[in-house]
Amino acid sequence: MSRRHIHYEAAFEDYLRSQGTPYLAVDEKKRAIFSGAKVKSFDFLVYRPNGCTCLIDVKGRKFPSGSGTSKRYWENWVTQDDLDGLGKWQDVFGSGFESALVFAYWLVGTPDRYPTTRIHPFRGQYYAFMYVSLDAYRQHCRVRSPKWKTVTVPGRTFRDLAVPIQATFDVADNPAAIKPMRDQGHRDARSLG
Repeated sequence: MSRRHIHYEAAFEDYLRSQGTPYLAVDEKKRAIFSGAKVKSFDFLVYRPNGCTCLIDVKGRKFPSGSGTSKRYWENWVTQDDLDGLGKWQDVFGSGFESALVFAYWLVGTPDRYPTTRIHPFRGQYYAFMYVSLDAYRQHCRVRSPKWKTVTVPGRTFRDLAVPIQATFDVADNPAAIKPMRDQGHRDARSLG
């Protein structure tokens, strides 16, 4: 395991290792240069059973975030730089590769409100990893902050797009078996805003 200082990425790498999923961790301190411009690197190159290789950028969020009555579920904002970098990498690698965002949710709420029943324990904490392809995210995102150059997908739409990472990597040649959260029968997935 690489020495990742961000607990969200370390938890995701631990999940990959625990499942025996072939992957390559990318050195997060280095940026590649294409046509004279620096491009943000992704975090992991992960091999899927169906032959497609994923270029994954892990985004850590608390679930829920906030406190008291202002708790927010399904935080999924990213920077435009994140999307641009993943898009360039997808173009460079070409067919057979898919760029994706994995939202590593650190579960700090009660278990009855978790986004999925597919939970990964790591260092005394619990995580849920939700997968969204870059293309799907781009299609549905909107500007969150022009000043910070961030975008987000509305919570209800995100629940329709996001699938637990386990479903993404456990399904060999049957993409139709991967269902969005709202179709999995989880009361909490449909009710959390």
